[in-house]
Amino acid sequence: MARVAAPVAAWALTRAGLLLFVLQVVTLPGPDVTSDVEVIYRGWYEVLRTGTFPVGDVSWQYPPGAALPVLSPALLPFLGYAHAFFALACAADAAVLGLLLRAGGGAGRSRAGAWFWVAGVPLLGPTAYARYDVMVTAVAVAALLAAARRPAVAGALAGFGAMLKVWPALLLLGAARGRATRLSWGAAAGTAAGVALVAAVALPGAFDFVTAQRDRGTEVESLGALVFHVGRHHGWEGTVQLHYGSMEFLGPGVGLVSALALGLSALAMGWLVLWRLRAREFTATTGCEAAFAGALLFTTTSRVISPQYLIWLVGLAAVCLTLRAARMALPAGLVLAATGVTLAEFPVWFGEVVGSTGFGITLLAVRNGLLVAATVVACRRLWRSTVTDPVRAGDGRAPVPRQQGRTASADSDMLTW
Repeated sequence: MARVAAPVAAWALTRAGLLLFVLQVVTLPGPDVTSDVEVIYRGWYEVLRTGTFPVGDVSWQYPPGAALPVLSPALLPFLGYAHAFFALACAADAAVLGLLLRAGGGAGRSRAGAWFWVAGVPLLGPTAYARYDVMVTAVAVAALLAAARRPAVAGALAGFGAMLKVWPALLLLGAARGRATRLSWGAAAGTAAGVALVAAVALPGAFDFVTAQRDRGTEVESLGALVFHVGRHHGWEGTVQLHYGSMEFLGPGVGLVSALALGLSALAMGWLVLWRLRAREFTATTGCEAAFAGALLFTTTSRVISPQYLIWLVGLAAVCLTLRAARMALPAGLVLAATGVTLAEFPVWFGEVVGSTGFGITLLAVRNGLLVAATVVACRRLWRSTVTDPVRAGDGRAPVPRQQGRTASADSDMLTW
């Protein structure tokens, strides 16, 4: 009981601090991160209540399932919209902690994942509760923890999560070949198709988000943006403007850099497909390790690296850390460091980043460098543990039992729902 009480107490203390920030009892320097909820989400909420998606609003760039978290404050009608949203975000955060604590007990498991979640979320500051990503991450964590024994449930949750914000589709990467893949992928496809069909029939404009996503450019916090941040000090003639819902670079060469970012994302997908084809072993740790590596790849190569994306990585890393046999401790640590630097670059010194000052460029280079390093290490370890060294020889660890459709019996209960 004491082992559970300590992380719960730490969670309560740190989340009380987060609530003070989002309720603006205490404020940070920089832009008000709660304005997205107060203005943008609330505006979408009013439109969705009329029976249509925000057609024509280029800042709506989400799959149709995103309507659910935007509408969710209606569950708490006794609170104002923003306060209800923050309360539900906190509830999702608590749900993740509960799942990680349960998954971290027993032989071969660790509560390091729960502690990682306790520490990682507040490192992002008020952004953690001022976006709906913590709700999506709760679905993703539940899916990964269900995967070992209930692949169909895991697939349904992953498919539902993909309809909230696409990236949870990556959770399916590490499903063991055979029965687990058939059940999880089939359930994911069926659930996603069902949500899409209901949305398309019920509300006009369910898929307008595709155009808005396609037309996005290079956001100021992305890896490719570093080219233009440095270029502004050497005569580059572009500008930074609010464009498609975020601060983007506009000017010569932006289209090329954006295209290169898309190309890198395509290469990332190609690498993941190659890994899937070459992998010789699917163990109890493969599912969460593959999901973590995949999310890192797509976050790092994206044209947009919004601060809230770090919540995804913290959640997936935490699941990896619930398993003592997982090999993602180092990239998880790099993600934790990147999360702390992200708070510094947004919102605290976001003006420095937008202004491309030396300090702002340094902050961004450090954060993105940490993400790149985490990506390289995570992918290398995933490849080594499943392709080139599936029995993990040479690192002092015992071989991990192989999954045959379902998780091997020795590890079959390591990730319980």
